[in-house]
Amino acid sequence: MKKSEVHKMSDPELTEEVGRLRKQLFDLKSQAVTEKIENPRQLGNIKKDIARILTEQRSRQLQEGK
Repeated sequence: MKKSEVHKMSDPELTEEVGRLRKQLFDLKSQAVTEKIENPRQLGNIKKDIARILTEQRSRQLQEGK
């Protein structure tokens, strides 16, 4: 997911996407413990996507406060 894609999303979409990504991250971590995952880079990519979304949410909060 790119920054431009995150920027275009609405606030409810961002919240929903963070929840979906966190669930996916949890599932991947569980799978990594029990068996070998196909692409270990998925964990890092999901974490980065979550960080991008949280950063966008925070920047919107700060802009509203001004």
